[in-house]
Amino acid sequence: MPDIVYKIVPDSLWRKAKETGRFEGAEIDLRDGYIHFSTGSQARETAKRHFAGLTGLMLVAVNTLVLGDALKFEPSRGGDLFPHLYGFLPFSAVLWEMPLLIGVDGQHAFPEKMP
Repeated sequence: MPDIVYKIVPDSLWRKAKETGRFEGAEIDLRDGYIHFSTGSQARETAKRHFAGLTGLMLVAVNTLVLGDALKFEPSRGGDLFPHLYGFLPFSAVLWEMPLLIGVDGQHAFPEKMP
């Protein structure tokens, strides 16, 4: 299991969660019953499939060790194991956050080194 997973979230939703003190998920998370995350190697494809062309997004890095047993790696896209958090995301698990901007190539610009 990786030490860091990533959440792509609309900036407005992230700001609201910070005001209330907890992130319970985006609409899709609430509907599915868990918070969707991606590993570093999955995040770019997640952005392409689910957030193509969208602005006003944040990329949030989360420490998996803080999440404990509430984080499960389950088969999803193509049988790949994706991290799903059953419960809310405590801000104590957030390592960093940054705007997820669109680069000159029209794709979201991720940090060069993402574990």
